[in-house]
Amino acid sequence: MERQVTAPEVIGPEVTGPEVAGPEVTGPEPFAAPVRGGELAGGQWRADAPGTPILAIHGITASHRAWHHVADALPDRRIIAPDLRGRGRSADLPGPWSLREHADDQVRVLDALGVDRALVVGHSMGAFVAVRLAAGHPDRIAGVVLVDGGLPIPPPEGLAPDEVAAAVLGPALVRLEMRFPDHAAYAAFWAAHPAIGPAWDDRVADYVAYDLVGTAPALRSSAVPAAVAQNVLELDGGDGYAEDLASLAAPVDFVRAGRGLLDQPKALYPPDRVAAHAARLPALRVTETSGLNHYTIVMSDAGAAQVAAVVRPHPA
Repeated sequence: MERQVTAPEVIGPEVTGPEVAGPEVTGPEPFAAPVRGGELAGGQWRADAPGTPILAIHGITASHRAWHHVADALPDRRIIAPDLRGRGRSADLPGPWSLREHADDQVRVLDALGVDRALVVGHSMGAFVAVRLAAGHPDRIAGVVLVDGGLPIPPPEGLAPDEVAAAVLGPALVRLEMRFPDHAAYAAFWAAHPAIGPAWDDRVADYVAYDLVGTAPALRSSAVPAAVAQNVLELDGGDGYAEDLASLAAPVDFVRAGRGLLDQPKALYPPDRVAAHAARLPALRVTETSGLNHYTIVMSDAGAAQVAAVVRPHPA
């Protein structure tokens, strides 16, 4: 059921002016790559930078604009960031939207942009795509960095498949069914988000503005609920995923956010779960962060600096 949000219902910091319309920020340059069913959209920063490019893969309801801060933290690197099938300007591409489909789309992106090999950096669900990509196409990958994602997440016990997405994603999934009267209402919704609001800046505002599609007064997120629901069921390590992860060559970097999706103290990956994965995966190299949540680990200067510190030692 769609939920209509009117301006008085939105609670949080007032967001007006240029931030609402989508401010001018540095980059990225848009691209389109031919894939099954059409073209995959995305953006890249510094297309002429020398060295091995970075392929940056966003999270389950995000878009390539989530990488603004990381791109700024790596000013000498080429960064290629697609909108995954079913999100952003790739939202109209047909399903299925499986992790393997997403990985195949990334190969098409590299082909279209003339890239032989890339360092793949994935955030959240994008880290799972990175693992599928590296396992299925090792000749195209120069290294793997998993940012608060990519390690299997066991689903809550006793839930039917159609209940798992709501249990795992919570408000992130509810947002996809909401409708907003204008850009100001959507910006105010995000500015009130406990994980994003305190980190608000022009790059976050651009990310939010880019995500809003449709026609007023029924604007909505670009993410396709069916695509999100399919992908959340694939995060448990099944269908050969755990084996793909174990097959990756060392090192595989994992960067853990210490706080959760709503900035709560309980993180998406508790330390004991990460330690258990590390004990089973000799290739895994864990980096702990502090004071960062699942969003700000990439969508803030502090988080981007820590991700960049992990990326830089990989050969460029």
